[in-house]
Amino acid sequence: MTKRIDVNNLNVYYSNFLAVEDVSLAIEPKSVTAFIGPSGCGKSTFLRTLNRMHEVIPGARVEGEVLMDGVNLYEAGVDPVAVRRHVGMVFQRPNPFPTMSIAENVLAGVKLNNKRISRADADDLVESSLRGANLWEEVKDRLDKPGSSLSGGQQQRLCIARAIAIKPDILLMDEPCSALDPISTLAIEDLMQELKDEYTIVIVTHNMQQAARVSDRTAFFNIAGTGKPGKLIEMNDTATMFSTPSEKATEDYISGRFG
Repeated sequence: MTKRIDVNNLNVYYSNFLAVEDVSLAIEPKSVTAFIGPSGCGKSTFLRTLNRMHEVIPGARVEGEVLMDGVNLYEAGVDPVAVRRHVGMVFQRPNPFPTMSIAENVLAGVKLNNKRISRADADDLVESSLRGANLWEEVKDRLDKPGSSLSGGQQQRLCIARAIAIKPDILLMDEPCSALDPISTLAIEDLMQELKDEYTIVIVTHNMQQAARVSDRTAFFNIAGTGKPGKLIEMNDTATMFSTPSEKATEDYISGRFG
């Protein structure tokens, strides 16, 4: 069952600094939602609040609600590790564990969650996750080789396989293609279209064409200046955002007049 996320009046702080101010939005299940906006406007910070990943930074806290199918992820007693099992994350730079083989990389999240798994089930999970990340055919004969032996684009798909191996409901991607060449980028974009049949996907991207190509809905964040908080300016289905945005700032950003 793919989850829906509703965010209500979310403020994100780093100690006393308000990084993101008063964001409310809904993320639909089984769709790709893109966050766009200039550097420093809080897109990645906001993305990380959706699986409580920002909390690894000392002094980080939120006010407001992030509801997953009506359950507030910030309710007292909610385990952030459990949240991250439901909400997987793929980072900007591919980060396979360098000392682990390709197969071990896929299973790393499962083992971190202390799930006991038989050899046969592990083999099945490695194959199904790598197939899910469109990587199986390229690596099936060298699963015992280090993950770091793959090309950059393959490493990023390995990280996606690692994220989906824990069977999350939601997949967060923080500029997953920014370190990749155009062919690898296209492979990841095609993969997103396939994965949204099973997962709710949220992507941060600086690439306007990418947002237009892969996302169903787009949210534009902006910032009034250095030291000011990032804000959500508007959100709509992607075709509308790119053809007839409501706000002039959105139009200026999308058309390349600033940012």
